[in-house]
Amino acid sequence: MVETVVIRRALPRDVEGVAALWEKLVAYHHALDSDLPAATTRGAIYYGRRVIDRIDDPSACVLVAAAGQDIVGYALGFIVDLVPEMFDQEPSGFLADIYVETAYRRRGIGRMLVERMIAWFAEHNLTYWEWHVAALNEEAVAFWKALGGREVMLRMRAPVNGRSEGRS
Repeated sequence: MVETVVIRRALPRDVEGVAALWEKLVAYHHALDSDLPAATTRGAIYYGRRVIDRIDDPSACVLVAAAGQDIVGYALGFIVDLVPEMFDQEPSGFLADIYVETAYRRRGIGRMLVERMIAWFAEHNLTYWEWHVAALNEEAVAFWKALGGREVMLRMRAPVNGRSEGRS
């Protein structure tokens, strides 16, 4: 029997599960590309505190995918308004984090989280939203392109003073 997964706003009781998923997200990215940072020993605790602060923040949205009492996915989004006195840009949405447990992937949960986040952005009259994706995460790049994403700006990196860094 396939367990029903419900997408809903996060509650304080969900924070520990969200923080544990964040830790998996960071470990996944670091294993994919050693140039991406690893979590600190207490990183998940600090992330959990940030999530608690965002639960009631009107400019943030924390969603969870719940299978019974288990949190099997989450997404964190914000309303971004770049320094309006400097940039001629309307406020936009930013999907900061999204992660779905490996065992729950390929069931449409990531898409449901994204669709719910887009609905939240729409409720705030935003006309577009953005996100970051690890360059080496081909599966995620394909996922985002399937949802209509396109590259706007590439983030690049180079060593300082000829020092080697990360991958060779």
